[in-house]
Amino acid sequence: MHPTAIAAEILQALADGLPEHALVTDPDRLEGYRTDRAMFCPAGMPLAVVLARETAHVQHALRVASRYVVPVVPQGARSGLSGAANAIEGCLVVSTEKMTRVLEVDVANRLVVTQPGVMNADLSHQVEQLGLFYPPDPSSWEFCSIGGNLGTNSGGLCCVKYGVTADYVLGLEVVLASGEVIRTGRRTVKGVAGYDLTRLFVGSEGTLGVITEATLALRPAARRPATAAAVFSTARQAADAVAAVVSGGFVPSLLEIMDATSLRAANAYLHSDLPEDCGAMLLWQSDLGGPSAREEITGIGALAGAHGGEVIEADDPAEAAVLLAARRSVLLAFEQLGTTLIDDVCVPRTRLGELIEGVERIAAERELVIGVVGHAGDGNMHPTVVFDSSDADQLARAQASFDEVMALGLELGGTITGEHGVGVLKREWLARELGPVAMQAHRQIKAALDPAGILNPGKVFDLA
Repeated sequence: MHPTAIAAEILQALADGLPEHALVTDPDRLEGYRTDRAMFCPAGMPLAVVLARETAHVQHALRVASRYVVPVVPQGARSGLSGAANAIEGCLVVSTEKMTRVLEVDVANRLVVTQPGVMNADLSHQVEQLGLFYPPDPSSWEFCSIGGNLGTNSGGLCCVKYGVTADYVLGLEVVLASGEVIRTGRRTVKGVAGYDLTRLFVGSEGTLGVITEATLALRPAARRPATAAAVFSTARQAADAVAAVVSGGFVPSLLEIMDATSLRAANAYLHSDLPEDCGAMLLWQSDLGGPSAREEITGIGALAGAHGGEVIEADDPAEAAVLLAARRSVLLAFEQLGTTLIDDVCVPRTRLGELIEGVERIAAERELVIGVVGHAGDGNMHPTVVFDSSDADQLARAQASFDEVMALGLELGGTITGEHGVGVLKREWLARELGPVAMQAHRQIKAALDPAGILNPGKVFDLA
């Protein structure tokens, strides 16, 4: 059959099982579903986009895709930074952006059941009204969806104390490549029956199934945090202070770092007046409440001071909000300065200083602006290259610097990604980190769940 005729047959088969307006085929609209926010990742034009509103729509789309062996690319809010949501030429995009219902909040059992299209911030605000707390909070929390957080096992600013997304996933509903639905996990606090399939799907970046529902654990609402910061002459001093905080037994609810480049960018973006005549700033919070919070804030401040830091305590919520807004807005601020290429390496906290100094060296050698910001409390840094993408020489130097940062992270005993995922951007680096035996195990697991290899092929690793 001629390819055009096959395409028409596939589209008709899709339309037969979907409600009106759920199937997008207009080329202008398809253009908006080609990519996420990553740089240097190839993308094709999808044959169609299915705007699923319920699990049955996803099932129908995958049954059709399996019948015709059409590649399927699951998408959420397309806020990812690794190319995992990029369309493949002629693929079927299954978007969960319309699956925006919080299905249940069980206060007594401290859990929430949600569809994947709900934005992280919206979910957090909704459960907060009931005296509960959903800790994972990526910097992009206002425009990233729970489905994407699950796909990449996102972390966030609070993960130093509260952990990453996987630590809060009790169970999932997942549509497999065949269109069958599998439910993993349970609603109980404890449960160890069988393999941990829930953890298998979390972080799989749409290569094993399409998540259509998640049961997430909640915590009691956190107390309003106390906030402080410290500015240092050098980033190495700030990194040494982080190691001292960890060694000292403190577990703040937030411990972030911004270098001078990040501070300047955030100031310009927010029209604020954070200090810029320094090498770096540490930002920390304590949500212990009362005297305990004051003890933690001042204890960390004493360690920061001992390592050359000038401590600034936020006297009121407005001051604290300014500091936190600066940290959350850094990546958006960098985008105002040029094209950005965001790295996501995680190293042992004792080697954070070596990573920052190494990035500074790479920036100088490549004659590029590279700002360093990240989750100092767990060693997850986001060195961000800012460059002119219309300049071929800068483009080449940016790509080279990205690879050099990745290599540096591995040399320091770290990993190529702490929360952004592998996608297309880091596929080759994953193979270097894990080695051939582990990569073969990955392929065998995928073959068991997706024998035809239609789910997000070419993402995370090659099938061959």
